[in-house]
Amino acid sequence: MSKINIKNAINSFSVLGKQLAEPDEQLMAIINDEQYHNAWFTPESVLRAVTAIGKMLNEADLTTWLSKYNLSGEAQPKKVGLILAGNIPLVGFHDVLCVLATGNHALIKTSSQDAYLIKHVLQRLVDINSSFADQFSFIERLTDFDAIVATGSNNSSRYFDYYFGKVPNIIRKNRNSIALLTGNETAEDLFALGHDIFDYYGLGCRNVSKLLVPEGYIFNFFFESIEEFKTIIHHHKYSNNYDYNKSIYLVNSDKHFDNGFLMAKEDERIASPLAVVYYSHYTDLQAAQQLLAEQSENLQCIVTKATIDVQSQVVGFGQSQQPALWDYADGIDTMDFLANL
Repeated sequence: MSKINIKNAINSFSVLGKQLAEPDEQLMAIINDEQYHNAWFTPESVLRAVTAIGKMLNEADLTTWLSKYNLSGEAQPKKVGLILAGNIPLVGFHDVLCVLATGNHALIKTSSQDAYLIKHVLQRLVDINSSFADQFSFIERLTDFDAIVATGSNNSSRYFDYYFGKVPNIIRKNRNSIALLTGNETAEDLFALGHDIFDYYGLGCRNVSKLLVPEGYIFNFFFESIEEFKTIIHHHKYSNNYDYNKSIYLVNSDKHFDNGFLMAKEDERIASPLAVVYYSHYTDLQAAQQLLAEQSENLQCIVTKATIDVQSQVVGFGQSQQPALWDYADGIDTMDFLANL
Protein backbone atom coordinates (compact mmCIF):
# COMPACT_ATOMS: atom_id res chain seq x y z
CA MET A 1 0.00 0.00 0.00
CA SER A 2 1.36 3.38 -0.97
CA LYS A 3 0.74 6.52 1.00
CA ILE A 4 -2.23 8.52 -0.27
CA ASN A 5 -3.36 12.05 0.39
CA ILE A 6 -6.54 11.37 2.34
CA LYS A 7 -7.84 14.92 2.03
CA ASN A 8 -7.40 14.95 -1.75
CA ALA A 9 -8.98 11.51 -2.06
CA ILE A 10 -12.02 12.56 -0.03
CA ASN A 11 -12.39 15.69 -2.10
CA SER A 12 -12.12 13.76 -5.38
CA PHE A 13 -14.59 11.06 -4.33
CA SER A 14 -17.08 13.62 -3.04
CA VAL A 15 -16.91 15.62 -6.30
CA LEU A 16 -17.62 12.38 -8.16
CA GLY A 17 -20.47 11.74 -5.75
CA LYS A 18 -22.08 15.06 -6.61
CA GLN A 19 -21.84 14.26 -10.33
CA LEU A 20 -23.49 10.88 -9.82
CA ALA A 21 -26.17 12.18 -7.47
CA GLU A 22 -27.31 14.67 -10.11
CA PRO A 23 -26.42 13.13 -13.51
CA ASP A 24 -25.69 15.52 -16.35
CA GLU A 25 -26.85 15.03 -19.94
CA GLN A 26 -23.86 12.87 -20.89
CA LEU A 27 -24.30 10.54 -17.94
CA MET A 28 -28.05 10.31 -18.50
CA ALA A 29 -27.41 9.23 -22.09
CA ILE A 30 -25.18 6.42 -20.85
CA ILE A 31 -27.72 5.47 -18.19
CA ASN A 32 -30.42 5.22 -20.85
CA ASP A 33 -28.19 3.16 -23.16
CA GLU A 34 -27.41 0.47 -20.57
CA GLN A 35 -30.65 -1.36 -21.42
CA TYR A 36 -29.20 -2.20 -24.84
CA HIS A 37 -26.27 -4.02 -23.22
CA ASN A 38 -28.31 -5.72 -20.47
CA ALA A 39 -32.10 -5.92 -20.63
CA TRP A 40 -32.34 -5.95 -16.82
CA PHE A 41 -30.58 -2.58 -16.66
CA THR A 42 -33.57 -0.36 -17.33
CA PRO A 43 -33.02 3.42 -17.13
CA GLU A 44 -34.92 3.51 -13.83
CA SER A 45 -32.75 0.77 -12.27
CA VAL A 46 -29.47 2.23 -13.51
CA LEU A 47 -30.41 5.72 -12.37
CA ARG A 48 -31.29 4.32 -8.94
CA ALA A 49 -27.88 2.62 -8.67
CA VAL A 50 -25.93 5.66 -9.90
CA THR A 51 -27.66 8.14 -7.60
CA ALA A 52 -27.38 5.76 -4.61
CA ILE A 53 -23.60 5.68 -5.08
CA GLY A 54 -23.62 9.44 -5.53
CA LYS A 55 -25.33 9.92 -2.17
CA MET A 56 -22.96 7.43 -0.55
CA LEU A 57 -19.92 9.44 -1.70
CA ASN A 58 -20.54 12.46 0.51
CA GLU A 59 -17.71 14.24 2.30
CA ALA A 60 -18.96 13.53 5.83
CA ASP A 61 -19.34 9.78 5.33
CA LEU A 62 -16.08 9.51 3.38
CA THR A 63 -14.23 11.25 6.23
CA THR A 64 -15.81 9.01 8.88
CA TRP A 65 -15.14 5.89 6.81
CA LEU A 66 -11.51 6.53 5.95
CA SER A 67 -10.60 7.76 9.44
CA LYS A 68 -11.00 4.19 10.74
CA TYR A 69 -7.96 2.91 8.85
CA ASN A 70 -4.22 3.50 8.86
CA LEU A 71 -3.63 4.64 5.28
CA SER A 72 -0.24 6.26 5.80
CA GLY A 73 1.89 3.27 4.78
CA GLU A 74 4.86 3.72 2.46
CA ALA A 75 4.95 0.17 1.07
CA GLN A 76 4.89 -0.54 -2.64
CA PRO A 77 1.29 -0.56 -3.95
CA LYS A 78 -0.14 -4.05 -4.34
CA LYS A 79 -1.89 -5.25 -7.48
CA VAL A 80 -5.37 -6.35 -6.46
CA GLY A 81 -7.38 -8.43 -8.90
CA LEU A 82 -11.07 -7.60 -8.80
CA ILE A 83 -13.58 -10.02 -10.32
CA LEU A 84 -16.77 -7.99 -10.40
CA ALA A 85 -20.32 -9.29 -10.38
CA GLY A 86 -22.85 -7.99 -12.89
CA ASN A 87 -26.22 -8.70 -11.32
CA ILE A 88 -27.09 -5.05 -10.65
CA PRO A 89 -25.63 -1.83 -12.10
CA LEU A 90 -22.24 -0.76 -10.68
CA VAL A 91 -22.38 -3.53 -8.08
CA GLY A 92 -18.57 -3.78 -8.11
CA PHE A 93 -17.90 -0.08 -7.64
CA HIS A 94 -17.36 -0.31 -3.88
CA ASP A 95 -14.55 -2.84 -4.32
CA VAL A 96 -12.83 -0.53 -6.81
CA LEU A 97 -13.28 2.41 -4.45
CA CYS A 98 -11.66 0.45 -1.60
CA VAL A 99 -8.61 -0.37 -3.72
CA LEU A 100 -8.21 3.26 -4.78
CA ALA A 101 -8.71 4.54 -1.23
CA THR A 102 -5.94 2.27 0.10
CA GLY A 103 -3.46 3.39 -2.53
CA ASN A 104 -3.29 0.01 -4.25
CA HIS A 105 -3.74 -0.79 -7.94
CA ALA A 106 -7.00 -2.37 -9.15
CA LEU A 107 -6.84 -4.97 -11.92
CA ILE A 108 -10.51 -4.87 -12.90
CA LYS A 109 -12.20 -7.78 -14.64
CA THR A 110 -15.72 -6.62 -15.31
CA SER A 111 -18.72 -8.85 -15.77
CA SER A 112 -19.98 -9.00 -19.34
CA GLN A 113 -23.34 -7.96 -17.85
CA ASP A 114 -21.99 -4.66 -16.50
CA ALA A 115 -18.93 -3.67 -18.51
CA TYR A 116 -19.65 -0.13 -19.66
CA LEU A 117 -20.89 2.14 -16.89
CA ILE A 118 -18.01 1.42 -14.50
CA LYS A 119 -15.52 2.58 -17.14
CA HIS A 120 -17.34 5.86 -17.61
CA VAL A 121 -17.58 6.48 -13.85
CA LEU A 122 -13.86 5.87 -13.34
CA GLN A 123 -13.00 8.12 -16.27
CA ARG A 124 -14.95 10.85 -14.51
CA LEU A 125 -12.85 10.26 -11.39
CA VAL A 126 -9.67 10.59 -13.49
CA ASP A 127 -10.99 13.81 -14.99
CA ILE A 128 -11.44 15.09 -11.43
CA ASN A 129 -8.05 13.87 -10.21
CA SER A 130 -5.62 12.56 -12.83
CA SER A 131 -3.50 10.76 -10.22
CA PHE A 132 -6.09 7.98 -10.11
CA ALA A 133 -5.30 7.06 -13.73
CA ASP A 134 -2.32 5.03 -12.53
CA GLN A 135 -4.33 3.16 -9.91
CA PHE A 136 -6.54 0.93 -12.06
CA SER A 137 -6.48 -1.14 -15.23
CA PHE A 138 -9.26 -2.97 -17.03
CA ILE A 139 -8.09 -6.44 -17.99
CA GLU A 140 -9.47 -9.51 -19.76
CA ARG A 141 -7.28 -12.04 -17.98
CA LEU A 142 -5.94 -11.86 -14.44
CA THR A 143 -2.18 -12.25 -14.20
CA ASP A 144 0.57 -10.84 -11.98
CA PHE A 145 -1.59 -10.01 -8.95
CA ASP A 146 -0.80 -9.85 -5.23
CA ALA A 147 -4.33 -10.33 -3.89
CA ILE A 148 -7.84 -11.09 -5.11
CA VAL A 149 -11.33 -9.88 -4.32
CA ALA A 150 -13.79 -12.04 -6.26
CA THR A 151 -17.57 -12.03 -6.22
CA GLY A 152 -19.57 -14.87 -7.70
CA SER A 153 -21.87 -17.80 -7.05
CA ASN A 154 -21.40 -20.75 -4.72
CA ASN A 155 -20.31 -22.70 -7.79
CA SER A 156 -17.80 -20.16 -9.10
CA SER A 157 -16.38 -19.66 -5.60
CA ARG A 158 -14.98 -23.20 -5.74
CA TYR A 159 -13.02 -22.27 -8.86
CA PHE A 160 -11.88 -19.03 -7.25
CA ASP A 161 -10.66 -20.98 -4.23
CA TYR A 162 -8.72 -23.33 -6.49
CA TYR A 163 -7.08 -20.64 -8.63
CA PHE A 164 -6.59 -17.89 -6.05
CA GLY A 165 -6.33 -19.75 -2.76
CA LYS A 166 -2.56 -19.22 -2.50
CA VAL A 167 -2.74 -15.40 -2.41
CA PRO A 168 -4.53 -13.16 0.10
CA ASN A 169 -8.16 -13.13 -0.97
CA ILE A 170 -11.77 -12.31 -0.28
CA ILE A 171 -14.03 -14.73 -2.14
CA ARG A 172 -17.74 -14.08 -1.89
CA LYS A 173 -20.53 -16.59 -2.47
CA ASN A 174 -24.29 -16.40 -2.89
CA ARG A 175 -26.11 -14.46 -0.22
CA ASN A 176 -29.69 -13.26 0.13
CA SER A 177 -31.65 -11.02 2.45
CA ILE A 178 -34.60 -11.70 4.73
CA ALA A 179 -37.39 -9.52 6.10
CA LEU A 180 -38.65 -10.26 9.60
CA LEU A 181 -42.29 -9.19 9.96
CA THR A 182 -44.16 -8.99 13.24
CA GLY A 183 -47.65 -8.35 11.87
CA ASN A 184 -47.65 -4.81 13.26
CA GLU A 185 -46.21 -3.18 10.14
CA THR A 186 -47.98 -0.18 8.64
CA ALA A 187 -48.90 0.14 4.98
CA GLU A 188 -45.95 2.53 4.65
CA ASP A 189 -43.59 -0.09 6.12
CA LEU A 190 -44.76 -2.75 3.70
CA PHE A 191 -44.65 -0.38 0.73
CA ALA A 192 -41.03 0.39 1.64
CA LEU A 193 -40.42 -3.36 1.87
CA GLY A 194 -41.59 -3.48 -1.74
CA HIS A 195 -38.42 -1.60 -2.68
CA ASP A 196 -36.34 -4.18 -0.82
CA ILE A 197 -38.04 -6.91 -2.85
CA PHE A 198 -38.46 -5.33 -6.29
CA ASP A 199 -35.62 -2.84 -6.80
CA TYR A 200 -33.28 -4.17 -9.49
CA TYR A 201 -35.97 -6.82 -10.13
CA GLY A 202 -34.82 -8.80 -7.11
CA LEU A 203 -31.46 -9.66 -8.65
CA GLY A 204 -29.22 -8.32 -5.86
CA CYS A 205 -27.90 -10.07 -2.77
CA ARG A 206 -29.44 -7.27 -0.71
CA ASN A 207 -32.89 -7.90 -2.19
CA VAL A 208 -35.34 -9.58 0.15
CA SER A 209 -36.12 -13.07 -1.13
CA LYS A 210 -37.59 -14.52 2.08
CA LEU A 211 -40.09 -13.37 4.71
CA LEU A 212 -40.23 -14.58 8.30
CA VAL A 213 -43.82 -14.11 9.46
CA PRO A 214 -45.65 -14.91 12.71
CA GLU A 215 -47.93 -17.92 12.80
CA GLY A 216 -51.35 -17.10 11.39
CA TYR A 217 -50.01 -14.21 9.28
CA ILE A 218 -52.49 -13.02 6.63
CA PHE A 219 -50.89 -11.85 3.38
CA ASN A 220 -53.79 -9.67 2.16
CA PHE A 221 -52.49 -6.47 3.77
CA PHE A 222 -48.97 -7.15 2.51
CA PHE A 223 -50.21 -7.54 -1.06
CA GLU A 224 -52.43 -4.45 -0.81
CA SER A 225 -49.48 -2.38 0.43
CA ILE A 226 -47.17 -3.33 -2.48
CA GLU A 227 -49.79 -2.87 -5.20
CA GLU A 228 -47.99 0.17 -6.63
CA PHE A 229 -45.15 -2.10 -7.78
CA LYS A 230 -47.46 -3.97 -10.17
CA THR A 231 -45.95 -2.33 -13.26
CA ILE A 232 -42.88 -4.54 -12.77
CA ILE A 233 -44.79 -7.28 -14.59
CA HIS A 234 -44.47 -5.26 -17.83
CA HIS A 235 -40.75 -6.03 -18.00
CA HIS A 236 -40.54 -8.98 -20.38
CA LYS A 237 -37.78 -10.87 -18.56
CA TYR A 238 -39.46 -10.47 -15.19
CA SER A 239 -42.80 -11.48 -16.70
CA ASN A 240 -41.23 -14.59 -18.24
CA ASN A 241 -39.91 -15.62 -14.82
CA TYR A 242 -43.29 -14.97 -13.22
CA ASP A 243 -45.13 -17.03 -15.85
CA TYR A 244 -42.64 -19.89 -15.66
CA ASN A 245 -42.70 -20.19 -11.87
CA LYS A 246 -46.48 -19.82 -11.76
CA SER A 247 -46.89 -22.65 -14.25
CA ILE A 248 -44.62 -24.90 -12.19
CA TYR A 249 -46.62 -24.24 -9.02
CA LEU A 250 -49.93 -24.84 -10.80
CA VAL A 251 -48.79 -28.06 -12.46
CA ASN A 252 -47.41 -29.38 -9.16
CA SER A 253 -50.41 -28.09 -7.17
CA ASP A 254 -48.01 -26.21 -4.89
CA LYS A 255 -49.82 -23.95 -2.45
CA HIS A 256 -48.94 -20.30 -2.98
CA PHE A 257 -50.37 -16.79 -2.86
CA ASP A 258 -50.42 -14.71 -6.03
CA ASN A 259 -51.26 -11.04 -6.64
CA GLY A 260 -50.57 -11.00 -10.37
CA PHE A 261 -46.93 -9.89 -10.20
CA LEU A 262 -45.48 -11.65 -7.13
CA MET A 263 -46.01 -15.06 -5.63
CA ALA A 264 -45.49 -15.96 -1.98
CA LYS A 265 -44.71 -19.60 -1.26
CA GLU A 266 -43.92 -21.34 2.01
CA ASP A 267 -40.41 -22.77 1.77
CA GLU A 268 -37.53 -23.27 4.20
CA ARG A 269 -34.98 -22.05 1.66
CA ILE A 270 -33.80 -18.44 1.52
CA ALA A 271 -32.99 -17.92 -2.16
CA SER A 272 -36.26 -17.75 -4.07
CA PRO A 273 -36.77 -17.66 -7.85
CA LEU A 274 -37.45 -14.30 -9.48
CA ALA A 275 -41.04 -13.08 -9.03
CA VAL A 276 -41.36 -15.30 -5.94
CA VAL A 277 -40.78 -14.52 -2.28
CA TYR A 278 -40.49 -17.47 0.10
CA TYR A 279 -41.87 -17.33 3.62
CA SER A 280 -41.61 -19.29 6.86
CA HIS A 281 -43.58 -18.97 10.08
CA TYR A 282 -42.12 -18.44 13.54
CA THR A 283 -43.69 -18.82 16.98
CA ASP A 284 -42.00 -15.91 18.79
CA LEU A 285 -39.14 -13.46 18.28
CA GLN A 286 -36.71 -15.72 20.11
CA ALA A 287 -37.48 -18.50 17.65
CA ALA A 288 -37.11 -16.04 14.75
CA GLN A 289 -33.71 -14.94 16.05
CA GLN A 290 -32.63 -18.57 16.24
CA LEU A 291 -33.65 -19.10 12.61
CA LEU A 292 -31.70 -16.01 11.57
CA ALA A 293 -28.64 -17.07 13.55
CA GLU A 294 -28.65 -20.47 11.84
CA GLN A 295 -28.67 -18.76 8.44
CA SER A 296 -26.17 -15.99 9.22
CA GLU A 297 -23.59 -17.34 6.74
CA ASN A 298 -26.17 -17.06 3.94
CA LEU A 299 -27.55 -13.62 4.83
CA GLN A 300 -26.50 -10.25 3.46
CA CYS A 301 -28.89 -8.23 5.60
CA ILE A 302 -32.11 -8.44 7.62
CA VAL A 303 -34.93 -5.97 7.09
CA THR A 304 -37.15 -5.37 10.11
CA LYS A 305 -38.45 -2.90 12.68
CA ALA A 306 -38.22 -5.48 15.44
CA THR A 307 -35.48 -5.23 18.06
CA ILE A 308 -33.34 -8.31 17.56
CA ASP A 309 -29.90 -9.45 18.62
CA VAL A 310 -28.17 -10.97 15.58
CA GLN A 311 -24.75 -10.86 13.93
CA SER A 312 -26.07 -9.94 10.49
CA GLN A 313 -26.59 -6.36 9.38
CA VAL A 314 -30.07 -5.11 10.29
CA VAL A 315 -31.73 -2.29 8.31
CA GLY A 316 -35.11 -0.62 8.24
CA PHE A 317 -37.78 -1.15 5.62
CA GLY A 318 -36.77 0.26 2.25
CA GLN A 319 -33.11 0.50 3.24
CA SER A 320 -31.60 -2.77 2.02
CA GLN A 321 -30.40 -1.30 -1.28
CA GLN A 322 -28.93 1.82 0.30
CA PRO A 323 -25.78 0.60 2.08
CA ALA A 324 -23.34 3.02 3.65
CA LEU A 325 -19.63 2.99 2.80
CA TRP A 326 -18.92 0.80 5.85
CA ASP A 327 -21.66 -1.77 5.09
CA TYR A 328 -19.35 -4.38 3.62
CA ALA A 329 -20.56 -7.30 1.50
CA ASP A 330 -20.72 -10.53 3.52
CA GLY A 331 -19.65 -8.54 6.61
CA ILE A 332 -15.98 -8.73 5.57
CA ASP A 333 -14.07 -5.46 6.03
CA THR A 334 -12.60 -4.98 2.56
CA MET A 335 -10.70 -1.84 3.57
CA ASP A 336 -8.99 -3.56 6.49
CA PHE A 337 -7.99 -6.43 4.20
CA LEU A 338 -6.55 -4.09 1.56
CA ALA A 339 -4.89 -1.71 4.00
CA ASN A 340 -2.92 -4.57 5.54
CA LEU A 341 -1.67 -6.37 2.43
